Amino acid sequence: MSSTPAPSPLSHRASRLAAIAITATLFALSAISASAQSPLTEEAPVAKTTLEKWILDGGIWMLPLGFCSVGAIGLSVLCVITLTKSKFAPPALVAELTELMQQCRVRSAIEVAASSPTFLGRMMTLALPHFDATDHEKLGVEQVEDAMADFATIEIKPYQKWIGYFGVLSQVSPMLGLLGTVVGMVGAFATLAQTGGAEPAALAGDISVALLTTFGGLVVAIPCLFLFFFFKNRLNDLVGESIHSGMALVNAATNAVHGEAKAARIPEGLSA
Repeated sequence: MSSTPAPSPLSHRASRLAAIAITATLFALSAISASAQSPLTEEAPVAKTTLEKWILDGGIWMLPLGFCSVGAIGLSVLCVITLTKSKFAPPALVAELTELMQQCRVRSAIEVAASSPTFLGRMMTLALPHFDATDHEKLGVEQVEDAMADFATIEIKPYQKWIGYFGVLSQVSPMLGLLGTVVGMVGAFATLAQTGGAEPAALAGDISVALLTTFGGLVVAIPCLFLFFFFKNRLNDLVGESIHSGMALVNAATNAVHGEAKAARIPEGLSA
């Protein structure tokens, strides 16, 4: 009867070393896994950027408000470029026309005015031909003034239309913000109905939509309301200055014609 050979010390030691190696390997893998997961669990929440905090968290309702803000910026640039003194009554043109009208050179003044694309130039191009040299008393001044008034009434309308869009934006933007507020509050109450309790984390998203859309609507509306009145007054000032310059040109011509006659009517010892 043969006996089973006893395991050699070498094989026993090898098995022990293998068990130790396997245990060490498993311990190292568990340590690596724990070290890889610990930053995720201990990492602080990432702070939101300004774009995310004030715009993106407002949801899709911030998109039409963004379009309104872009439209307001475009209108502002257009009005700043258009509503300038150089495009209405440039001093150089006023001085040149005044010199010609003081010399009663109406035809030359018409040619100079026609070469200028400004408001005053176009206005005087249409008004000055109404001078009537056959009417020695009034020289057709009333017809000239009527032509200037008609021109100003027609030409001011395109400017008023573009400026009026500021008023539209100042009224539409709060309405869009209010619509986003209503949607956010509806979402908040829907969340309350689903969860059955007031959990701040669950309500935060809907409440942020409600508040941010209101905030965005006011941010767009307030500057638009200011710009509406600013550019409206600017337009009125420029048109009024142009008409005043036109009247000064008419008076320069009439004074050149009737200046001596008016002076003769003043009693001696008095001045005009």
